[in-house]
Amino acid sequence: MLRHTPRTGYQFLGTGRESVAEHSYRTTVIGFVLAQLAGADWSRVVLMCLFHDLHEARTGDFNYVNKMYNSSRDEQALADAWSGTGMGGDVLELQAELEAAQSREALLAQDADQLDLILSLKQEQDLGNAYARKWIAHALERLRTDLGRDLARVIVHTDHTDWWFRAADSSWWSRKNGQPNESGGR
Repeated sequence: MLRHTPRTGYQFLGTGRESVAEHSYRTTVIGFVLAQLAGADWSRVVLMCLFHDLHEARTGDFNYVNKMYNSSRDEQALADAWSGTGMGGDVLELQAELEAAQSREALLAQDADQLDLILSLKQEQDLGNAYARKWIAHALERLRTDLGRDLARVIVHTDHTDWWFRAADSSWWSRKNGQPNESGGR
């Protein structure tokens, strides 16, 4: 269901799109990186990130405007999603830890969620959406750790295409289609 559940904030931004599954995956990767850099329990951070929006398979994604007028029973939806599986206890505990935002791992997972949004907004900004800058400013305010803020500063000042065009071996671009490099290899 999460593959088919759109993140609804993009409707207000006017550009971009993403499913909750796409968001959850990248949030999980970011959480792993943050935990590694912080020396935190990466498995807890990764699991919090992986399951942080699972309830949206039943509730849908409520953006900030939607939440002003609607409510959802996220905890009940998550419990119902795991009902009968015999496995939900650990996930429910992790979700409670994430929502309490007291542990270092929970704070890193929450930052991973915001950093995913900042990355998406930065791409939209680089592609010409002037409103994305305003959204980034608000997302930056929600970061909870120094590490998250440090990474966000890098994101904000980096062109979103740098990962592609600034490869470690830039000769791949000139070789295209597998043409041999100077040493005869590919």
